[in-house]
Amino acid sequence: MLRGPAPAMAPGAPSSSPSPILAVLLFSSLVLSPAQAIVVYTDREVHGAVGSRVTLHCSFWSSEWVSDDISFTWRYQPEGGRDAISIFHYAKGQPYIDEVGTFKERIQWVGDPRWKDGSIVIHNLDYSDNGTFTCDVKNPPDIVGKTSQVTLYVFEKVPTRYGVVLGAVIGGVLGVVLLLLLLFYVVRYCWLRRQAALQRRLSAMEKGKLHKPAKDSSKRGRQTPVLYAMLDHSRSTKAASEKKAKGLGESRKDKK
Repeated sequence: MLRGPAPAMAPGAPSSSPSPILAVLLFSSLVLSPAQAIVVYTDREVHGAVGSRVTLHCSFWSSEWVSDDISFTWRYQPEGGRDAISIFHYAKGQPYIDEVGTFKERIQWVGDPRWKDGSIVIHNLDYSDNGTFTCDVKNPPDIVGKTSQVTLYVFEKVPTRYGVVLGAVIGGVLGVVLLLLLLFYVVRYCWLRRQAALQRRLSAMEKGKLHKPAKDSSKRGRQTPVLYAMLDHSRSTKAASEKKAKGLGESRKDKK
């Protein structure tokens, strides 16, 4: 059974083409790559003495180059408190210290965005500064990521950490061991060098003893012909004098 042609669409009826919003979402998912999460780093905790200063370090890792729109934000939550307040903000190359709170005249910016550093210094510490400080970094288009927190403990006198003491002890022991090893090798080297020098002297003395008789014999061999020549000369001289004396005696007899 054949069907007739499909009825024409009435004017003003909605089109069956894809929605513009759906097309935009599809384009963004295919063309635009999502930014990776930024990673922020701080110390877990820092200690400071009353009246001194402390540096709160903050650095980050980002898959993007450092942007001109990079920003750092520091927030403070007092010990035992629930709400965090903003105490410092860096944006557009300028640091901004919040005029509200107890830190407004005690914060110093010491960071450098070129080195991915957003550190600050808090001067003139007080017991009321105990609490948690949060560092938040935005490096557009890399703006997604978790913040990092550091806890500040203010004491009348900064306590010595067990790890620091243990590290100092281990370092001292290793230093003593290395010094002893160095002394051992120096003494051993000097002893070996002295033994080698003595060995060379003994060898030279033994060689001298062996060569001395040979030299004496050669000297004797050279002196023998000279001695014989001297003896012959003395004999001939004696014979001539005897002959001369005998001739003189005979001439005297003839004269008589």
